[in-house]
Amino acid sequence: MAIYHLEAKVVSRGAGRSACAASAYLSCSAIYNDYDGVQHDYTRKGGLVWEQVFLPEYAPQEWEDRAVLWNTVEENEKTKDSRLAREFVSALPIELTPEQWKELLTDFIKDSFVSDGMCADVAIHDPDPPGHNPHAHILLTVRPLNPDGTWQYKTEKEYLCVRDGEERGFTAAEFKEAQIEGWEKQYQYKVGRKKEYLAPSEAEAKGYERISKHPKSTKYGRQNPISDRWNSEEQLVFWREAWADAVNRSLERYGFDERVNHRSHAARGLDEQPTVHEGVAARALEAKGVVSDRCELNRQIKRDNALLLEIKAQVKKLLDAVKNTIPALAEAMESVRENMIIFKYQLGYILTGKRRLTNNLDVMKPELERYTQIAGRIKEKSKERNTLLSEKKATPMLNILKHRELSRRIAELTEELEELRSEKKQLLAMMDYAEDTGLSTVRKDISAMEANLARLEQQEKKYTTELNAALAEYAELKTQASDFDPDELAMAQLEIRPQKEASAESRVQAAYGDKYDFWTMIGAKREVAELLGEEEPRSIRERLRRKEYEKQRTEKQELPQRKKNKDRGWER
Repeated sequence: MAIYHLEAKVVSRGAGRSACAASAYLSCSAIYNDYDGVQHDYTRKGGLVWEQVFLPEYAPQEWEDRAVLWNTVEENEKTKDSRLAREFVSALPIELTPEQWKELLTDFIKDSFVSDGMCADVAIHDPDPPGHNPHAHILLTVRPLNPDGTWQYKTEKEYLCVRDGEERGFTAAEFKEAQIEGWEKQYQYKVGRKKEYLAPSEAEAKGYERISKHPKSTKYGRQNPISDRWNSEEQLVFWREAWADAVNRSLERYGFDERVNHRSHAARGLDEQPTVHEGVAARALEAKGVVSDRCELNRQIKRDNALLLEIKAQVKKLLDAVKNTIPALAEAMESVRENMIIFKYQLGYILTGKRRLTNNLDVMKPELERYTQIAGRIKEKSKERNTLLSEKKATPMLNILKHRELSRRIAELTEELEELRSEKKQLLAMMDYAEDTGLSTVRKDISAMEANLARLEQQEKKYTTELNAALAEYAELKTQASDFDPDELAMAQLEIRPQKEASAESRVQAAYGDKYDFWTMIGAKREVAELLGEEEPRSIRERLRRKEYEKQRTEKQELPQRKKNKDRGWER
């Protein structure tokens, strides 16, 4: 089943990552990082299906070599906490073939990223077992390109200038023109015991001493408008929607009915939270009128028990009052039949719930095992990484070789942790959980589903017993009516049956409320008719017509004889 998952991440030095390591990992290749002298080798990593680099129009052709591309990125970023790249990890529809995955990703990347000036490094991973967790890694540059193939700035210094008491921000290029119009930069001057930013013309007129050569500027500078757009929440929402549209187009093109949706539950107007007992499992159960929440199930069982007590009281009163007449027997038999319809509906409802819960548990338990394994590996590798970080910190800087080896191992563990966290989030998305859901929550929900299944099995036994008792009561009434014409009795039952069936529907609707299911009721009526071996009403009516016809014909034949006998009596 196709699921929606598009995780956005930033590759940052501040988080201990490097663009070269991320690219080597996704492409299962070896890349030497010139920035820190670390060789990142992932050639032994399996599961690679396809990899490719996509370049925009202005990018140099040598960047088709991912090692050249990402070393250029690393070289251009100077600070220790630089944002090096943007990464997306997306789930791929298991319905499509590898060739169709390539087509889907190529179209999406060209339309969404490359056409907007980004370089994209993409790979498809389908780790063992194949088809179980196919996903794509998309690594994107974060700086726009100039027409000459050089990088644009991310942010630019913005000087806060004044003129006639008004303050406004200008970049270095803008200030050249603004200066002609009378705008001045502001510098720190000593005013008594205080430090104040003033324009040079004002400060010099008052004889203040300048104490700093750095002009006043905004804290973060002015961000490149293209970078600003790429970093915005609105752009991320646009990309998420574009991915959903691309997946749905591919599924439709190749004849699949499945569709994905990028929006959250809240955005789609759904009240339920994305958890097992209120998400996938619950929606599957609710669609069939089956409650899945434990508290709601308890409330439904209480309503069922109240309905059962009402039925038992009605049957006892009915059997005590029944008389040996066709109308009275027909009324009693149809009342018992009405109860049988209710019992069959409840059994159908329970059976649907059991089937759905069993199917979901069959899926959830293996996924829980995978989740547990992933969580364990994340814990182990995080501990190992922290140990290596402490060791690196304690290693003297002069021990260059050891530093590089430790950096290589830390980078390797960092990429493996990123992959495991992405796999964990994708697994949670498959189970319709929120990304920050913990292992205890998953286990708790599976335990709740198992408890619900046990309760449903208890209810099934109870209503099977009640159905068998109703069958026995019906058989007893049928024996009691053996002295009467069976067709006349059947006809009397048919006359009041619509009223009794409507009563059964009304009582079930009252007990189940918005969980009532029309098709389960139709099935219950059909199964009761089969259980009692009932004939079609048309056959009974036809047989009664024939009997009436035979009776009238017999009376006509006997009329002359009766008249003759009467005349002889007068003669005597």
